[in-house]
Amino acid sequence: MSERSVVALSGGVGGAKLVLGLDRILPPGALTVIVNTGDDFEHLGLAISPDIDTTLYTLAGLANAQLGWGRADETWSFMAALEELGGEVWFRLGDKDLALHIERTRRRAAGQALSRIVADVAARLGIGSRVLPMTDDPVRTRVRTAQGVLDFQHYFVRERCAPAVSGIEYHGAERARATPAGLAALAEAQLECVILCPSNPYLSLEPLLAIPAWREGLLACPAPVVAVSPIIGGEAVKGPTAKIMRELGLASSALTVARHYGQLLDGFVLDEADAALAPQLQLPVHVTRTLMRTEEDKRLLARETLAFAASLRRTGGG
Repeated sequence: MSERSVVALSGGVGGAKLVLGLDRILPPGALTVIVNTGDDFEHLGLAISPDIDTTLYTLAGLANAQLGWGRADETWSFMAALEELGGEVWFRLGDKDLALHIERTRRRAAGQALSRIVADVAARLGIGSRVLPMTDDPVRTRVRTAQGVLDFQHYFVRERCAPAVSGIEYHGAERARATPAGLAALAEAQLECVILCPSNPYLSLEPLLAIPAWREGLLACPAPVVAVSPIIGGEAVKGPTAKIMRELGLASSALTVARHYGQLLDGFVLDEADAALAPQLQLPVHVTRTLMRTEEDKRLLARETLAFAASLRRTGGG
């Protein structure tokens, strides 16, 4: 373990971009990434962990940049054959990606915890940062819509986020146990900061924050907690964040995101497009370019976020 220590809370693609930047500028072993598992589900008899896999593929340099999910240089023979047989093909599994799902399912059936499986895969892929699922217990995000309550992947992938959202549920969160290694990382003496990555606050980070031990751990954490806004100019770079906020009767604004996290935060990172909002926030704000198109963008935002956090004293969380 490095003498430095940083914890990042993340979901899928948006969060993984900043996680990559942090991984590339911090010493090996300095970064611990706690990843949402509310998106996990069983499909075709396989245990699927979309946000975990996006994080692993991103850090290993294997991510499919064109699709934004799955592995690079993918082939689709399995899906084509499945479609010929009349199978479910709305959730696409590439031939290379399929290997991870099969291996995870085999190990889970043998009684291994998800955190152990993730740690082993990360080591085999040469990832220097520590990647942890938010819990080894089942937590499932479900979306309330006019079509009824939909499991997250049915809403997100099968229905392509089309149904209007009236509420979001995090089944199992109240009973779930936070990953012990993650809680220990929050209490490390050398912890510099905790970063809430620019992931969807309601679909990607709230499932984690709905687990009591995580919220309590963040409130008690001695290091500054900083969030990076996933909203730029009232819109999300990718995904349904802004749409969901509007459907829930919330202003699609970085201000709404900061207020959602509330007392957990000691600082907030705003995009330049939202600089005028800074005076309305009742906490320290850093304004910079948060849009991450290149790896250098990711490194730069990571550096600026760490520098901003280093300038703060712990005031949030009580």
